[in-house]
Amino acid sequence: MILINTGNGKGKTTASLGVALRALGYGKKVVMIQFIKGPWKSGEDLFAKACNIPTGKFRIIKTGKGFVNLPGDALPFKEHKKAAEDGLQEAKKLIASKKYDLVILDEINNAVELKLITAKSVTDLLKKVPESIDVILTGRNAPKSFIALADTVTEMNEIKHAFSKGIKAKKGVDF
Repeated sequence: MILINTGNGKGKTTASLGVALRALGYGKKVVMIQFIKGPWKSGEDLFAKACNIPTGKFRIIKTGKGFVNLPGDALPFKEHKKAAEDGLQEAKKLIASKKYDLVILDEINNAVELKLITAKSVTDLLKKVPESIDVILTGRNAPKSFIALADTVTEMNEIKHAFSKGIKAKKGVDF
């Protein structure tokens, strides 16, 4: 199956991690490739380490260099683009290997919207995913071509967000 978590609301990556937890519970192998998020530690990294989950069962690959074009982003666009292209190549390799049962392409929708990779390159990959592998795509503004290929699409809508009140991202809740 191809699943998409999109929209402006919070919880797209979190929802994909919930599916990962379920898959791990059934003995499946899960890999998450993060296309935007940088090399900093997140709760999901710490969880996997604290629970001694072997990397062969649950693996997080951070190909992103951080948030693109936001305050504090000092990297040239071409570095972000190369990182996203590398992430897509890694996804192709891992899907072709059939080593993982669930592949999460975290923030891939954003990578397309930011023109780091093309929607066509992603849809070409999705059309080649074996039936034995489930794929989750996360990020705002999922392209219509992704939605057309997907089996399940969920849109998270923001009704209210703490950031609007000046509350910074919180460890264990937001990352």
